[in-house]
Amino acid sequence: MARDPGPAGARRALGRLLEAVLASRGEANAVFDILAVLQSEDQEEIQEAVRACSRLFGALLERGELFVGQLPPEETVMAGSQGATRKYKVWMRHRYHSCCNRLGELLAHPSFQVKELALGTLMKFVQLEGAHPLEKPKWEGNYLFPRQLFKLVVEGLLSPEEDRSLLLSQFQEYLEHDDIRYHTMQAASDTVAQVATGHPEVPLVFWNNAFTLLSAVSLPRQESDISNFYVGHTELSDKWKVVHLKEHRRAFQLMWLGFLKHELPLSLCKKVLVIMHDSILPHLAQPSLMIDFLTRAYDIGGAISLLALNGLFILIHKHNLEYPDFYQKLYGLLDPSVFHVKYRARFFHLADLFLSSSHLPAYLVAAFAKRLSRLALTAPPEALLMVLPFICNLLRRHPACRVLVHRPGGPELDADPYDPGEEDPAKSRALESSLWELQALQRHYHPEVSKAASVINQALSVPEASIAPLLELTAFEVFERDLKRKGPEAVPLEFIPAQGLLGRRDDLCAQHFTLS
Repeated sequence: MARDPGPAGARRALGRLLEAVLASRGEANAVFDILAVLQSEDQEEIQEAVRACSRLFGALLERGELFVGQLPPEETVMAGSQGATRKYKVWMRHRYHSCCNRLGELLAHPSFQVKELALGTLMKFVQLEGAHPLEKPKWEGNYLFPRQLFKLVVEGLLSPEEDRSLLLSQFQEYLEHDDIRYHTMQAASDTVAQVATGHPEVPLVFWNNAFTLLSAVSLPRQESDISNFYVGHTELSDKWKVVHLKEHRRAFQLMWLGFLKHELPLSLCKKVLVIMHDSILPHLAQPSLMIDFLTRAYDIGGAISLLALNGLFILIHKHNLEYPDFYQKLYGLLDPSVFHVKYRARFFHLADLFLSSSHLPAYLVAAFAKRLSRLALTAPPEALLMVLPFICNLLRRHPACRVLVHRPGGPELDADPYDPGEEDPAKSRALESSLWELQALQRHYHPEVSKAASVINQALSVPEASIAPLLELTAFEVFERDLKRKGPEAVPLEFIPAQGLLGRRDDLCAQHFTLS
């Protein structure tokens, strides 16, 4: 193809070729010239070629000029004795496939503009191919969707070689359509399984791309909400799986279970656990199937265990999950780092819920109160202002534990019987001990901490103190609050007022220095 230099020249040349192909089947070979520009090094020429292909094959799909059915090999048809129309349609269908494959390759192009245009063109073809299927229905009313073409799109988005988060953000607008979301879940499940089995060590970038796509899928709350379809249909059949919410939930469950069964990087586990309780568990057909992943995460320890608590809480309280040694593991999470982790507020909120039951044995609650009291000795003020009311609330809920702060007629203790190194709260001997740490904190340098620790000196009130406003309290907020607090107008700083710059005559400073 003789082309004028520059993008404007390419546009005009492609326009002429496009018009020729659409006007006459005798000019069909000009399609090769259009497809050749898709291989150009110039990104603006590529964009012009993509637009030309979009118009060309979009028109051919609408006009029904592509072969419908199982596509035979091109050489067999062209060498056979079939009619010219059949040969033309088969030949053009092969060109359409070549175009789609090249567009899939362009999803990895260095230029984001090219990627974005290629994605938009492929999705246009998905819509047109859905409305004008290239496969024959197996029975009347059979639901048809261009699954192979759409899987090409999803595979391009889930690249194992580069970060596609920007392109995935563009794709999210299509997920608002119920049919696109349903087939995205199916294609993503297949792609994750394919990549995980095909690579001895799956690259981190693939897992990140997969998580970005999976976390963008949000299911409707009720079946009546499933009415927004990307591919147009004259009427929806109740026999189609795509119109039923339970099928969407089943596909959603298979997608996440297939993703989480692999050994994911810890950074990705954190991201999954952060959204688990809110964006994943409510939409699963069988939430209890997530127990394996959550227990594995809970056993890892550290911040991962803290985050796994949320999902476990839902399974235990709403789905009657029995988890042996749960409280023992929760007790093991209490270490000095718990006051400094990013998810401190979430952890104490959940710990408060888990310890709210009045049916818990006294020794267990006493062990938690004692462990928190011991950790409080080295905790920062902003954490103490939250954990001290937390401990007092435990004593309010469980009167049997009040012997930790008031034991009438109890023996004098020469040493604390509590064993902080014991992992089993039942063997820690916390109930034999006392919360002397709270009395020590009454002499804390920060007046609000000292005041909070002094609550145990009086009889504890029946209503609990709400810790919700204190969960996310920061050192900066405590400091700002102290700065704004107004103190007394006159504060004596010395017992004997100073006189002069060097003090009184008999002061040590005045004996050795004079002002001259």
